[in-house]
Amino acid sequence: MVSLKALDGKDASPLCFGCMQFGGTAAAAASRAMFEACRDAGINLFDTAHTYTGGRSEELLGDFIKQDRDALIIATKTGYTGGSGRENILAQFDESRSRLKLDAVDILYLHRWDPTPPLLETFETLCELQSQGKVRHIGVSNFAAWQVMKSQAVAEQFGTRIDVLQPMYSLIKRQAEVELFPMALSEGFAVAAYSPLGSGLLTGKYQAGGKGRLSTDKRYAARYGQPWMVETAQTLSALAREWGTDPATLAVAWAAKHPAVSAPIISGRNAEQLDSSLKALGVSLAAEQYTQIEALSQRPAPATDRLEEAPS
Repeated sequence: MVSLKALDGKDASPLCFGCMQFGGTAAAAASRAMFEACRDAGINLFDTAHTYTGGRSEELLGDFIKQDRDALIIATKTGYTGGSGRENILAQFDESRSRLKLDAVDILYLHRWDPTPPLLETFETLCELQSQGKVRHIGVSNFAAWQVMKSQAVAEQFGTRIDVLQPMYSLIKRQAEVELFPMALSEGFAVAAYSPLGSGLLTGKYQAGGKGRLSTDKRYAARYGQPWMVETAQTLSALAREWGTDPATLAVAWAAKHPAVSAPIISGRNAEQLDSSLKALGVSLAAEQYTQIEALSQRPAPATDRLEEAPS
């Protein structure tokens, strides 16, 4: 598997912090408090994107990392809007670097698959940025396995490769286990998995009448609105009470335990909310505990759809 390291030579931390809420639901002071809490906990991997909060996320992160740049691994993403053609990649990346106040980033992800431009154009552009020293690692986010491997074949034509994948993964979103994770283990991709808390559903806050994206955003409500997912969240909360811990801590620790996952991406609106996710750094689930949590949710069918071949 690709080894992600900061410029000072230290390995990437076992958790990544996602800055999606910086400058949005997390104001500047709350954003800085979360950044500092992460650094105090030893996290050195931070993820943002050109599109997050209209650019404010990148601007705030750029302010926070000034004194510690070489100790950090900074990732951003391009192409969620405007596509993955050369002109858009270069324009957005230049804007991202300006907001981050960086000449180079450690990881540049394609934010989503774009079938419109030729992949040759996309990866020639990324390879150019890499050869200029502006990008250390190339990543892809929200890609299917076939899209990753098709892209990898094109990247190899330019003497480069995809190093990092960023799929959705949690106890209630396990599709990555079917093809993405076996592929990552086989081909050596690092995996930074986002939304290990299922957009907050696995924290138990909605059961207690709390508010969040599931109650305010129709996309997230549809993504996590199946009754079995709610039931899984409820049983996880019950298990956490039995074990004397927080369901968010268990959810993050469970996602981190998968052998293909390099670092789950955690986030929050404030440092207090973030604390339970950070506590997963101190949790090492025994095999029996991992299996007990795994059994709370629906396992996706194997890629061949031969259910009799699924692990029991």
